[in-house]
Amino acid sequence: MEERSALSRPFVVVALASISCALWGSAFAAVKTGYDLFQIPASSPTGQLLFAGMRFMLAGLFVLAGTFVARRRLPVPTRDDLLPIALLGLSQTALQYAPFYLGLAHASGTNASLVQGTSVFIQMLLATLVFRQERLTARKLVGCLLGVGGVALVTLRGGGALGSWSWMGEGLVLASIVAGGCAACLMRRYSAAGDPLLLTGWQFVCGGLALVAIGLALGGRVGACSPLALGVLCYLGMLSAVAFSLWSSLLKHNPVSRVAVYRPLIPMFGVAFSVVVLGEAIPIGQLPALVVALALIVVGTLVVNVDWGKKL
Repeated sequence: MEERSALSRPFVVVALASISCALWGSAFAAVKTGYDLFQIPASSPTGQLLFAGMRFMLAGLFVLAGTFVARRRLPVPTRDDLLPIALLGLSQTALQYAPFYLGLAHASGTNASLVQGTSVFIQMLLATLVFRQERLTARKLVGCLLGVGGVALVTLRGGGALGSWSWMGEGLVLASIVAGGCAACLMRRYSAAGDPLLLTGWQFVCGGLALVAIGLALGGRVGACSPLALGVLCYLGMLSAVAFSLWSSLLKHNPVSRVAVYRPLIPMFGVAFSVVVLGEAIPIGQLPALVVALALIVVGTLVVNVDWGKKL
């Protein structure tokens, strides 16, 4: 009961959700930096899959090790956990991050971050139309149109650093978001009765192992493992372990809407890290469109997730 009340406190929700979004937002720049350090070119999809698998196997081991230290017992799955772990490993790790890593090799970190802003709306549509976990209302539909319109404003315009759309780049990132939306609905279903940390850790290990096996089987290779390259890989594993663990725990102890409203922070952090770390320049003429796009994503997310007739 104490853990439940602590994770439901407004300040705790704000702090942990913001940390999760900042970590996820930094992943765009970190992955592209990893490609450079491990000498994985955009023309090597098998190397990109191998890199992704290495990251998520490491993330899973981090989660399981942290769970063991915190609880002083091995996080061993039961027979009832095996099917959820397999489904989540397939959807949340393998099917979500294979297209993400392939797409990010052909898209700027800024554009990929903005496309990530559609995740709230895609997850909402899947939850209402496919998994039947929620009702689709006019309010949610309006919010969806606002958010997706914001992303389209800067990714579908012709010309400029933000105005290039590629199906091999942004298109694959969008496909990864659809897979992630399915995974979120499955996690919501299974974590209600199961252990979110155990599920997160083992699905990372299983999904990462699948990506590594596919990458190696198809001839994938990574370059020299310098200390800096290994540091970036460990950071990517750590951010996935921490962000997913915090987010899953918040969803277990709070209404989805109270947590989901913070997801617009992901593209904001993603754009900021892409500019600072990758040095991606945003033309002055594109800044107004970028600001409007981010604002529409925020407003759309609030419209979808906040019932203004109830006390927050």
